[in-house]
Amino acid sequence: MLRLLINLTIVLGLTACSQVQVTDYQDMQPAFKVEQFFEGQLTAHGVVKNRGGKVIRTFDATIAATWRDGVGTLDEDFVFNDGEQQKRIWTLTPRPDGTYIGTAGDVTGEGLLQQSGNSVFLDYVLQVPYNDSVIEVRVDDRMYLLTPDLLINESKLKKFGLVVGELLLVIARQPS
Repeated sequence: MLRLLINLTIVLGLTACSQVQVTDYQDMQPAFKVEQFFEGQLTAHGVVKNRGGKVIRTFDATIAATWRDGVGTLDEDFVFNDGEQQKRIWTLTPRPDGTYIGTAGDVTGEGLLQQSGNSVFLDYVLQVPYNDSVIEVRVDDRMYLLTPDLLINESKLKKFGLVVGELLLVIARQPS
């Protein structure tokens, strides 16, 4: 009996440590095709949470998404409830393996975007203004397509492996 409990504890411990992969959603529908969803005008609405999970800000954003010669541009304009405005322009460059490299002015290096089924995961390092300086946080961005025109996005921001904030938002395609 003791051996069974020990084995069960080990299995549960290993399961708790496993990470969700984008390929876990390969059979989920509707299929998320980056070039199809991120095309034209989109709007986003979301919340920013602190490390304790408390909502500390809300925001709205407009996104103008275009593709030229297979390379995507997402021109994002954010307006926060405290009046702050931010702009980010993503460039999405496809790779032969079906992933994309994502770059932006406030992103350190390159982000990796992977798609499978109804999901897109984007991992990158973001430069965030903080107390008259800039800190870098790793962003684990996970998007799930709910309908052909609507997705939900959850992002965890980490510093030294610890969650320091979260974003939760919806992005909707606008009629053309």
